[in-house]
Amino acid sequence: MRRDTGFGPRDCRSWDAPGVIRKPLLAVAACLVLAACSSRSADVAATDEPISIPSGPTGVHVPEPKPPLLPEGVDVLAVPAERVIPVWEHPKREHAAFRLVTRNPSGSTSPMLIEGAKRRAGEAWYRVLLPLRPNGSAAWVRESDVSLRRIDQRIVVDLSDRTLRYYVHDELKKHFRVGVGTDATPTGTGTFYVWVKIRYASPYQPYGIAALGLSGFSPVLSEWPGGGRMAIHGTSSPSDLGNAVSHGCVRVFNDDLRSLLDVPLGTPVLITR
Repeated sequence: MRRDTGFGPRDCRSWDAPGVIRKPLLAVAACLVLAACSSRSADVAATDEPISIPSGPTGVHVPEPKPPLLPEGVDVLAVPAERVIPVWEHPKREHAAFRLVTRNPSGSTSPMLIEGAKRRAGEAWYRVLLPLRPNGSAAWVRESDVSLRRIDQRIVVDLSDRTLRYYVHDELKKHFRVGVGTDATPTGTGTFYVWVKIRYASPYQPYGIAALGLSGFSPVLSEWPGGGRMAIHGTSSPSDLGNAVSHGCVRVFNDDLRSLLDVPLGTPVLITR
């Protein structure tokens, strides 16, 4: 692990933004730590094509409908098969928009949250949320370039009441008071996912015992090192909880954060106001 991947005091400034390789100039920016990997599940697959059953006389062959590409009510991750994979603006495009570096400096692969799927010319395509600016950036990847993995955990942060809720199988497991961004440096809202996890030896440094770096960024601190990537991280100060005190990160008391240390990379994080 690189020694310069921690945050600076009381901010999210040190997350390195992930890289892309663009045509014709190739530019690669690295990512950080850990990833989850598993094989593609045959039952996690699907289509956005409408299914119709034609009417006609008895005996007319009716093609069987294709199974859905994504299961309903379940979040699914795309785990890249290679260190660099091509991504498309749309499956109809002949050429990829750019090539995405999917691994952290340690060599771990960063899975991406899938938000849609479709078939084109018999091949499955998945629309994934990218860990890039601007927040909400998405692109399409081919089935052949990723494996799929269900994720039954999620984190919900409510900025209005300054709470964090952790769910497993839709069952509430943990509920904490947290610190959030100030009016000048607010916490960004939207759908993100855990993109990197870093643990720290001292619980009294600015990020407590650990930090869960997110796929999203501060809406105002774009010029900071790492692009102002947001994170859910620890704090040893109880006075942070329930207050607007951060530069956009979500601060969780160290004792509470211990219950989140084992969440897998790719875990969805919904931040609402």
